Amino acid sequence: MPDHLPDHVSGHMSGHVSGHLYTALAAQRVLPVLREADADEAVRRTTALLAAGCRAVELTTSTPGWAGAVSRTVPLSDVHGRPAFIGVGTVTSTAQAETALDAGAAFLISPYPAPEVRAVAVRREAVFIEGGFTPGEIAAAVRAAGAAKVFPAHVGGPGFVRSLKAVLPTAVIVPTGGIRPAEVPDWLAAGATAVGIGGGLPTDPDELAAVFAGAAPPCPVPRDAAAGC
Repeated sequence: MPDHLPDHVSGHMSGHVSGHLYTALAAQRVLPVLREADADEAVRRTTALLAAGCRAVELTTSTPGWAGAVSRTVPLSDVHGRPAFIGVGTVTSTAQAETALDAGAAFLISPYPAPEVRAVAVRREAVFIEGGFTPGEIAAAVRAAGAAKVFPAHVGGPGFVRSLKAVLPTAVIVPTGGIRPAEVPDWLAAGATAVGIGGGLPTDPDELAAVFAGAAPPCPVPRDAAAGC
């Protein structure tokens, strides 16, 4: 993976916001995807993740009361005192996109191509990481925003991401779906910028911190000061 993100990435949609988010993802390399029983649990999990060294967290519309969880976690900071990037995933409609952005979401993610969500993101200058599985779907998402979510990633495996990066070398690729924490290094080695993890993250604070410390690139690496090493 490159030491820094290509210049063209920050030129998409919300400019420096997308650049800082993508750089943070490249530094964090594990993107937690939270599907919780209620908003309170989503807030608790997000708070624990930020304390463990995470900065970007993806809440999802499958959590009851998710918009309230977003508005409660947006003001939070990571362990270094930097503003958190709280995003919303499983966004597939105009209404969900509008609600997420009104709640303060820093980014939107869909599991598959969602033109209506892309339209909202463009109009509101928001960061949207669109999902796709075929090379054509992923390339279209990358053309729109410099980034794409590969879902369901486990079907193609790390080799699929490696093939995608061969033809989309500057793309921010975030494979998600069916990936366990222990498998993250294989996906990073294949060229993923970050790996979405929806299950299997430990609840013990020390073990959780070890997941992010283990995935992080070695320092010193040239990084955007806003994202950290």
